[in-house]
Amino acid sequence: MSEKDPKNPLEELQNQLQDAMRNPQVISALKKFSEAPPPQNKEEGGESPPPDSENSDQKILQRIHEFNLKPREIRDYLNRFVVKQEEAKKVLSVAMCDHFNHVRQCIEKPDLVEKEYQKQNIILLGPTGVGKTYLMRCIAKLIGVPFVKADATKFSETGYVGHDVEDLVRDLVKVGHGNVELAQYGIIYIDEIDKIASESNIQGRDVSGRGVQINLLKLMEETDVSLFSPTDMMAQMQAMMEVSRGGKAGKKSINTRHILFIVSGAFEKLGEAVKKRAESNQIGFASNRDALEKSNFDYLTQVQTTDFIKYGFEPEFIGRLPVRVACQTLGMEDLVMILSGSEGSILEQYKSDFGGYLIDFKVTPEAIEEIARRAMHEQTGARGLMTVLEKVFRNYKFELPSTAVKTFEVTSDTISHPEEDLNKVLKDNLHAQREVLRKDIEDFSVRFTKEHGLILEFDDETCDALIAAATDLDKTIRAICEEKFHDFQHGLKIISRNTHTEKFSITKAIVENPDKELSRMVVESFRDEENT
Repeated sequence: MSEKDPKNPLEELQNQLQDAMRNPQVISALKKFSEAPPPQNKEEGGESPPPDSENSDQKILQRIHEFNLKPREIRDYLNRFVVKQEEAKKVLSVAMCDHFNHVRQCIEKPDLVEKEYQKQNIILLGPTGVGKTYLMRCIAKLIGVPFVKADATKFSETGYVGHDVEDLVRDLVKVGHGNVELAQYGIIYIDEIDKIASESNIQGRDVSGRGVQINLLKLMEETDVSLFSPTDMMAQMQAMMEVSRGGKAGKKSINTRHILFIVSGAFEKLGEAVKKRAESNQIGFASNRDALEKSNFDYLTQVQTTDFIKYGFEPEFIGRLPVRVACQTLGMEDLVMILSGSEGSILEQYKSDFGGYLIDFKVTPEAIEEIARRAMHEQTGARGLMTVLEKVFRNYKFELPSTAVKTFEVTSDTISHPEEDLNKVLKDNLHAQREVLRKDIEDFSVRFTKEHGLILEFDDETCDALIAAATDLDKTIRAICEEKFHDFQHGLKIISRNTHTEKFSITKAIVENPDKELSRMVVESFRDEENT
């Protein structure tokens, strides 16, 4: 990748904007765009504003202005959703209360803004799947402030291909429904921060490491960020059009003074470095035995500022992250607790998925332990739970919605042998399956009548033939009916015109050879018309 002068592209863009604003077609298109309602799509870290978003924003602002949560209250709230991580919950609860209490005091006494204050920006360390992101999402939800999450690896230094770190602040405004006042109290969470540690032996300029750290440093301290990206042509054109029309210019920037920054990463190699340092200070057989029982992640609790600097972080950057906490690796007992005792468990998500088809299931304690045991082998923390459950329920989700099954039990055998257990569930419900398939035939008949005004009647023999065809070809009744009676309405309408009937009996012969039988019926209808 070649280095470019960041000034030239911006000057070229400004010239293009000025030329575009002289084009009547561009102005007309921009006017339509600005008057159109906002798109109802999801933004990273949040959703499009609901109809009453303005009232909701005012309530959140009032909650911030009157912030009165205590650290224990935040800790207790987190306990409902996140298993283990007691030290992280305690540290985060205190940091959040300190931060938002300071925000409240600055609102009450604006003179405090001018005083020096070290923000409680946070760095979270620990392996994947232990709840780092989930902790911050839960806190942001409790307080109600806008929350934006991004991976550090997607950013590059200004002037290179990639995302600008200032886009994070603009995303806060989007998540805050365009409310700059609300967005200025938001939380920005940057994951995989360990991936942008610059190596000491790197040759030339470090595009994705040191430069990104320096740019983030500006944001974490205090700076004004333009609400319009220099590379966002549409936003720049809208701003210029507002000025040219003499309209009232909205706020053009947002200050990062009260935006809280949290960064996180696995830092496994950092844990290894801390382990070597700790081992060099220990003497004796017992200490070596203890070290063997610990993983690299266990040593992250002993990390020091010098360790971060040696790892590749700028002293100024790591100095702006005064709150440091290491999350613990999850054991099997923790995974069991996540499945059975935490709100928002992944099992609840699967129950909701099956509930969409009016299907319920129960999980035995032995099955939960087997899920946790298999998830431990994935070595991805709580994320391993979904990996295991997806493998188990993959075919259940595919097969059961089209069957008569409305409830089933998940046992340890289900986890160990999901296909065999699924076949058993299907076999045990064969007696009720025929009624389900008969209902599918009736539903097709209703849809056919609604679309074409013609009534189809299926006797038992015909239903048996359709069910047999669906079973043999491994297709749904709907697919079989649509395939056999494709464009059937055209012939039936001719027959209806000739015989003055709108009701037709579908026989087994028609199911076995629909085109031949339909042709015969059409010919007979013309004969009947001639005879009358």
